[in-house]
Amino acid sequence: MISSTPQTDTVHVIGGGLAGSEAAWQVANAGVRVVLHEMRPLRMTEAHRTEGLAELVCSNSFRSDDAANNAVGLLHAEMRRLGSLIMRSADANQVPAGGALAVDRDGFSAAVTKALHDHPLIEIDRAEIAGLPPTEWGNVIVATGPLTSAPLADAIRELTDENALAFFDAIAPIVHKDSIDMSVAWFQSRYDKVGPGGTGADYINCPMTKEQYDAFVAALLAGDKVDFKDWETNTPYFDGCLPVEVMAERGHETLRHGPMKPVGLTNPHNPTVKPYAIVQLRQDNKLGTLYNIVGFQTKLNYGAQQRVFRTIPGLENAEFARLGGLHRNTFLNSPKLLDGQLRLRAQPRLRFAGQMTGCEGYVESASIGLIAGLYAAANTRAQSLEPPPATTALGSLLGHITGGHIETSEAGMRSFQPMNINFGLFPPLATLPTKKPDGTRLRGNEKTVAKKQALSARALADLDRWIADHLRVAAAA
Repeated sequence: MISSTPQTDTVHVIGGGLAGSEAAWQVANAGVRVVLHEMRPLRMTEAHRTEGLAELVCSNSFRSDDAANNAVGLLHAEMRRLGSLIMRSADANQVPAGGALAVDRDGFSAAVTKALHDHPLIEIDRAEIAGLPPTEWGNVIVATGPLTSAPLADAIRELTDENALAFFDAIAPIVHKDSIDMSVAWFQSRYDKVGPGGTGADYINCPMTKEQYDAFVAALLAGDKVDFKDWETNTPYFDGCLPVEVMAERGHETLRHGPMKPVGLTNPHNPTVKPYAIVQLRQDNKLGTLYNIVGFQTKLNYGAQQRVFRTIPGLENAEFARLGGLHRNTFLNSPKLLDGQLRLRAQPRLRFAGQMTGCEGYVESASIGLIAGLYAAANTRAQSLEPPPATTALGSLLGHITGGHIETSEAGMRSFQPMNINFGLFPPLATLPTKKPDGTRLRGNEKTVAKKQALSARALADLDRWIADHLRVAAAA
């Protein structure tokens, strides 16, 4: 039940996805009362299937967990240092995925839901906030994600006098493992890479000859697609989650240089013949009974999906636990609308977090929920919190969202687009590494690897100082 009494000592978090769940956890762990509002199951979305908090609606992968060489792996490490519930739950429910951190989606959601339900300072309110939150809520985090309900989205647009931007996102189909023909397919990670909880043989691989690849691409292009509504026709795709048939439309060989690249893999059934293309499937649940087709987000209709994907060698008799789909995502023009602490300039009691701020990806969304929670908790205690250093993954992503890394002109703000974390968002190193530890000169790709490792080392050192200087002092106060 929503109270009409002013609640200046309470933070209201709207949305129980990854960002909202992480925000609520951070606020509560700072000793501040939280009400987490989630409209499911009272009102479902076109992508969600359950009432669980932090339900994963697309891939089950949190991508690379390599903190030394990969920007998203570095973000994982930073969030772990900050006591992230999302990372704790992911680590506890990981499934083999080579060098990536993938999770059992049901176990992950259940872990997040239980932790939030059991926290003494968190109240979970299963109700839709249909419009702007009540004015007596003085400290609000809006983390409703890309599937924000129409009444709230309309209210935000009206408040900001700004049309919300939008793009399309797609999800990949999931296959029952026991329906995959392992006399054709085989287990192997690219280059036999061993990742968290993995063995180096964590993906199921389905090989294609050139003739099979050519026929597959032709079938993709000819398959019946989901029709767009008139108001959707000019909405762009996010390049990090393109439907497989859209990739095929960009060139016949595009898929061979993307999700179907035949590198780092050897077919044990026919080791002397190099496949022309390879389709990979990644474990989707802890039991290992479900596998999703990597990179195969799609807008094909259900009949076409089953027909076309069953032409993949090894998947001729595939049984689908879930077929792919398409949904419309929205995000704010954050550099224009939000301040440096993610507060809406037009109404600063409202703070935004997650994917609707213009970050793309599970981990990125959760990380912005994390920093929004820290900001909201500090505000409740009448304290100020310095932003994380721009040299960190968290700080660089926050800089992208709030305008620290783009033009401040109107033209620059209009060009704002969603972004995954990447080393291109980080301030450059003062001095680029030129030598190995043994004193010999770095050559070729070694320079790139050394640069990434130096950026990561700098980030973690700077984050540790920020935690010691700001968060530990605030907690002690």
